[in-house]
Amino acid sequence: MSRRNFTKLSAIVTAGVPLMGFSNTLHNLTSKASDAIQVNLFSKHLQFLDYDEMSAAAADMGFNGLDLTVRPKGHVWPEKVVADLPKAVAAMKKYGLRPQLMTTNVWDSSSAVHKTVLETASNLGFTHYRTDWLKYDEHKNLKDSQRLFGEQAKALELVNKRFGIVGCYQNHAGKNVGAPIWDLSTILSATANEFMGCQYDIRHAVVEGGTSWELGLRLIKPYVKSIVIKDFKWAKVNGKWKPVHVPLGEGMVDFNRYFSLLKAYDIQVPVSLHVEHDLGGAERGASTINISKKEVFLRVKKDLNFLKEAWKKA
Repeated sequence: MSRRNFTKLSAIVTAGVPLMGFSNTLHNLTSKASDAIQVNLFSKHLQFLDYDEMSAAAADMGFNGLDLTVRPKGHVWPEKVVADLPKAVAAMKKYGLRPQLMTTNVWDSSSAVHKTVLETASNLGFTHYRTDWLKYDEHKNLKDSQRLFGEQAKALELVNKRFGIVGCYQNHAGKNVGAPIWDLSTILSATANEFMGCQYDIRHAVVEGGTSWELGLRLIKPYVKSIVIKDFKWAKVNGKWKPVHVPLGEGMVDFNRYFSLLKAYDIQVPVSLHVEHDLGGAERGASTINISKKEVFLRVKKDLNFLKEAWKKA
């Protein structure tokens, strides 16, 4: 274990902060899969609040941490990470929230800004981050593109290892890289699968996989380093069928089956709750909202309660 990782682990243990899946080497320190689930709230939904208000609200709702947006138009802008990320973390710790997970636009292993984001975050205790998304070039062969992305992922993993932080690529429905899951497994096979992996999003997996999503999970499970929780249903929007976000338990995702599989596969990784259904604009990361803060918090809390109960029952 590197001095950086040892220092980070010591700080976390000293603070009494629960740890879920810092890296494979620390796997035996994670909570048992049957324990109460530890949940981070995607801070995009509190973009209308400053660091202190955001942290206070998340703690009051019962979250263990925040999946902090460290990206353009996020709570922390990449170019200001050295000055602003410590402020955000100080506010989080003030209310008992642990720094663990963040969402970024990091992918370029040669970018000085991206390296600074990772180094700063790691020094502050963050263990995992979501990377930027990738798109296929319509003029290139898919296999050739996957080989290129695999090389890029391998290079980024070396940077991650240097700073002791795990990168996670999210599967997102549509035509993005990773949407069908099988391609992401191919890309990640080029890495050492230690400091680079997948942020598995069950909502997007079910949109693309339908009734075969379990096969995709079986394929990608060795690479799952963090997970996103949200739900959806199919609905007609302006005459066209589209996936529409809904509160947890009201959509297509079979959470009992999904959580049972996570426990069976012993997948113990950081969890991020995304609340993409109507929050008066907060679901989109708006800086101003058209419903009360109290109503936003009630709707988010409802999803968190469902998540905790569903996990307990699975």
